[in-house]
Amino acid sequence: MSAIVKEVYDAFVEAGVSEEKSTLAAKAIADYDNRFSRIESDLLILKWMVGLVIAVEVLTLLKGFIV
Repeated sequence: MSAIVKEVYDAFVEAGVSEEKSTLAAKAIADYDNRFSRIESDLLILKWMVGLVIAVEVLTLLKGFIV
């Protein structure tokens, strides 16, 4: 069972949407929020990996000039 975004639910109910549709819409938005959180954490890992690769390449390049 997914969480409900209370603000979205309240806004839909206030706009005159039925309780059932408001609940379903709020759950769908909560699911997207969870997906975005997962994607953001994956991107953070990828950023660190790319940064590490760039650092190794720069160090290799500098080592070639110094030695």
